[in-house]
Amino acid sequence: MSEYAITVSQLGKRFVLGQRGLSRGVHQVYEDLLHRVLNLFKGKSEQSNDSKQVLWALRGVDLKIRHGEIVGLVGHNGAGKSVLLKILSRITSPSEGYALVEGKVGSMLEVGAGFHPEFTGRENLFLVGATLGMDLSEIRAKFDDIVAFAEVEGMLDTPVKRYSSGMYVRLAFSVAAHLDANIMLFDEVIAVGDVNFREKCLQRIKQMSDEGRTVIFVSHNLETLRELCPRTIVMNHGHIVHDGPTAEILENYQHPA
Repeated sequence: MSEYAITVSQLGKRFVLGQRGLSRGVHQVYEDLLHRVLNLFKGKSEQSNDSKQVLWALRGVDLKIRHGEIVGLVGHNGAGKSVLLKILSRITSPSEGYALVEGKVGSMLEVGAGFHPEFTGRENLFLVGATLGMDLSEIRAKFDDIVAFAEVEGMLDTPVKRYSSGMYVRLAFSVAAHLDANIMLFDEVIAVGDVNFREKCLQRIKQMSDEGRTVIFVSHNLETLRELCPRTIVMNHGHIVHDGPTAEILENYQHPA
């Protein structure tokens, strides 16, 4: 095992603005094809990628995080925080550079991600658990602990479309918190929870670090970062601009020179 759980070098992620992804429906594909054919008849050429506007969500990012660290990640909307976590989670791939992750990654990047609104809390617990990499026997073994932590016993057999956003967070965080993962990534996921449950989540994250797990925690709540993270990274326009002790970093972040 190396010294670092995460090693990132010259990482970059490029998006072509106006370009659709691969998750289009069949009707959208035919619609695009029809437009292209009509443009050819009209003598219009396709716009090349070189002439399209390119957005670098990340560029030249270097980062090393040791095993067992809790690292805060802060920055304005569009700074590149979520894109970085998606690359570390293998949800998307980089356009340049690399990210080496040593160990199993568990992530909670969006409230309610992976939930089916028509399924009950019980059914979604199994669904989300499987999506995050837990097998059936592991989910069954941890089922009671997950439900108890989430405090949703009374709504377990109710479709989650009737859940509040806070209840979504309770169940989703509880599943993620019971993963056997070496590295955990959290993206502003407990902001909508009530005060008592937020404190419960923070204590659980601290426990993860005590167990030797590595945690990256994204939040706009600076007090939470001060309480939870000894080290904080500031991102801006796809770059890491500050990295160091949380108290010093957040003081500069709140009161730039």
